[in-house]
Amino acid sequence: MKRVLYLFTSGKLLRMNNTLVFEKEDKKRVHLPVEQTDSIYVFGELDLNKRVLEFLTKQQIILHFFNRYDYYSGTYYPREHLNSGFLILEQANFYNDMRKRFGLAKLFIRGSMDNMLSVLNYYNRRGKSLERQIENLKKLKECLEDTQTIDEAMAIEGNFRDLYYKCFDKIISDKSFEFVNRSRRPPLNRINALISFGNSVLYTTVLGEIYRTHLDPRIGFLHATNFRSFSLNLDVAEIFKPIIVDRLIFSLINKKQVQAKHFAKHLDGIYMNDKGKEIFVRAYDEKLKSTFKHPRLKRNVSYRYLIRLELYKIEKHIIGEKEYTPWKG
Repeated sequence: MKRVLYLFTSGKLLRMNNTLVFEKEDKKRVHLPVEQTDSIYVFGELDLNKRVLEFLTKQQIILHFFNRYDYYSGTYYPREHLNSGFLILEQANFYNDMRKRFGLAKLFIRGSMDNMLSVLNYYNRRGKSLERQIENLKKLKECLEDTQTIDEAMAIEGNFRDLYYKCFDKIISDKSFEFVNRSRRPPLNRINALISFGNSVLYTTVLGEIYRTHLDPRIGFLHATNFRSFSLNLDVAEIFKPIIVDRLIFSLINKKQVQAKHFAKHLDGIYMNDKGKEIFVRAYDEKLKSTFKHPRLKRNVSYRYLIRLELYKIEKHIIGEKEYTPWKG
């Protein structure tokens, strides 16, 4: 599988013949391995021109931009090369059939809930005493079956996630990362800054994997398709947030790889500094590249490829080939 490149410093992206060169502010140049590159994440300021964008399109390389404080800014999404007219029509028809759409939306929520419970069970087995919280969440999950609309289902999911977040302080041993409440724009403490940043990076990862399938990222099912550029990646990310982002956050904090010194206050919020982002992203990339034996395929797959497999399952569900079952971590 191709690699992901991360540009943490500011500079220029240049096209030189049939390759790309990143020129740093100190004029030092780094040649980028284009043929082995899947996507590029840009965390610093970047200058580039039309020739570079044309080359990225030709090489089918996605460019994700993150700004200093609001994190994810947007994506240069090259011209789709795998789009299937048939599947786009099926995806749109599936969305417009409220019964089918609601059914798939509930599956995304159930998958998310199952994986949140999986995380809590993991830490409960390691002495974090979460039995009562797990039982309460299991009861709340049962209420999902009684919902009649997506809004009702999302309300149950919101309550479920709030109770799940309240368990963070039991799992995290560092008092510098007390959770208190979920806050987003802006994040009001360090743990919220980590969650927001991690989720943003995951959204772009899922978006990049959608690009490698026949699915259209603009047509989501849990998150409404509207004037938002992409929504399907938000749907699928719900399943993987607990087992990829949250587990990584707990590990980085409890191993003291991410510390209070990696955050700073800006305006009304708390944000990760450049060093903190770099530590998180490098650990995140290692997580996505790590492999495990897939129970159905009977071979090792990476977590990045696991996301793509999930998308293939959704494709089959949409065209009526096979009922979708969310991944359980």
